[in-house]
Amino acid sequence: MDRRISKILGFVALITLIAVPVIVLKQLGIGKAEIQAFVEQLGIWAPMGLFVLRFTSVLVPALPGTAYSILAGGLLGFWKGLAVVCFSDFLSCSLCFWLASRYGRQVIRKLVGDRFMGRVDNFSQRHLEGNFFLMTAFLMSSFFDFVAYGVGLARTPWQKFMPALVVSIAVSNPPFVALGAGILAEKKILIFALGGLFLLALFLGWLRRDQGLPEA
Repeated sequence: MDRRISKILGFVALITLIAVPVIVLKQLGIGKAEIQAFVEQLGIWAPMGLFVLRFTSVLVPALPGTAYSILAGGLLGFWKGLAVVCFSDFLSCSLCFWLASRYGRQVIRKLVGDRFMGRVDNFSQRHLEGNFFLMTAFLMSSFFDFVAYGVGLARTPWQKFMPALVVSIAVSNPPFVALGAGILAEKKILIFALGGLFLLALFLGWLRRDQGLPEA
């Protein structure tokens, strides 16, 4: 399939994924108050469930993770949702890095599968440990889980990996969480979300052209 058509279909699928639940909720008369009441009834299980879903989607890269960031913003609100997603990403990426550093390719191959092992190897061979900016930039992309595995395989010192991970999480997660919060509950931050996603898309477009970031 042509890459341009594939991108368009992916964008349409994402919009559909976001729009359909919103339309259904509006038809059922469910708004911000009802969502908050539902989440309060779930108690600690709502953030814990989203934490586990996001954590698993990073540890096993074949699973989609962006939807969980959007869902966290919609169900928990911006700040709580952001805290859950960022904490999950920090722990899961740290685990990916440690597993790769400690056990090597054979264990990572079992986690990601033969289909995606090539991407892990691609990032492990880029020598990102020598360039903090590039390591941070690649961790901000949708391939951040593969990058965490890759730099681990490259035996990158954790003193270099951790700062890059923290910066990338702080920059790349807020727009997606804000999108969920803006659509489902807090519409005033929707402009921030869209602006942040636009800037992130521009940055990743440059990274793809200039540094050979693979297509999603």
